[in-house]
Amino acid sequence: MSRFASSLSVHPLATHAVGEAVGDVLDGVGPLPDIAMLFVTAPLVGVLEDVVGAIHKLLQPKSLLGTTAVSVMGGAREVEEGPALALWAASFDTGDEAAGRPIRLTASPSDGGFIIDGIPEDLSSDDTVLLLADPFSFPVDGLLRSLNERAPGISLVGGLASAARGPGGNRVILNDQLYADGAVALVLDRSTPTSTVVSQGCRPIGDPFTVTASSGNMIEELGGVAALDRLEALVAGATDEERALLGNGVHIGIVANEQRATFERGDFVIRGVLGADQSTRAIAIGDQPPVGSVVQFQVRDAATASEDLHLLHRSSANAEGALVFTCNGRGTQFFGSPHHDAAMLHDRTDGAALAGMFCAGEVGPIGGVNYLHGFTASTLLFH
Repeated sequence: MSRFASSLSVHPLATHAVGEAVGDVLDGVGPLPDIAMLFVTAPLVGVLEDVVGAIHKLLQPKSLLGTTAVSVMGGAREVEEGPALALWAASFDTGDEAAGRPIRLTASPSDGGFIIDGIPEDLSSDDTVLLLADPFSFPVDGLLRSLNERAPGISLVGGLASAARGPGGNRVILNDQLYADGAVALVLDRSTPTSTVVSQGCRPIGDPFTVTASSGNMIEELGGVAALDRLEALVAGATDEERALLGNGVHIGIVANEQRATFERGDFVIRGVLGADQSTRAIAIGDQPPVGSVVQFQVRDAATASEDLHLLHRSSANAEGALVFTCNGRGTQFFGSPHHDAAMLHDRTDGAALAGMFCAGEVGPIGGVNYLHGFTASTLLFH
């Protein structure tokens, strides 16, 4: 038997879907896997308690994490918005020892912010943490800031539930319990070999500049010149192809590791350019870059996103298992054909057991620091 297995069922009846998925996983890794991951679409939310109960009874995983999503993937296939259940499992021959430590995280308002409960005190920079969160009730940015400060170098990978359009509609799963708020996580055993690939689907355009004046999310100057002047000069000097891409939306990359001499794909945290102030010639972006940070404008389209995913996963062929958290803005509506991310990653990993979800936000590290992303494909590889 393999150490990893995955299955995707599109049967509209939950009992049949569970039977198909569990049967495939049992054939692949057998009962009592160390970790099981479950991703289900909105049509199954009403019977999710029965689904989770059946999986526990039939598969008996030591740890089970899961959530609801608008679309899910398994193997080389993606199911967008229709009824579907993706199940993934891993066995590491750990005997009675658990290969992961499950965690329930909650947040409560406090003085304009949040207090997050459930974070283990013993997390370290060597840990890898799987995270699934409800975007309406849990401040993922706050968790990332806390853990980046507490355990620099820690690797967080995961995504935000996307099956609901408002509070209370999503579910996160921890073992045999379902929750309509908060987050769940799994701290992987440090002996488990993993790696993370975050593909943001953008390519740099123009030159990098140092932020020489900024206020909050407003970049006022780049390299001593008004930021909007820099952007207008970029557009004026762009090729017809580049100008068309810029017309679809301008992005900016903030360099995660400024110690490097040159910057390439994977070195930037991508944020959107939200607007500009003509009077001050400043631009607004979806972050707050401090003075001294290095940024570069970026373009994104389907071809760029596909190329980016291909390039960043060029060394993934030795992976046996993969968990994928991709943006719900990707899929058929962006690439023009179905199964893009799943099929490419399945091919790049030589058919590794793969499962995942379309997210309302993706979590993954860039330059050793964890970020909440948008329009990204964040992948945790097991070797």
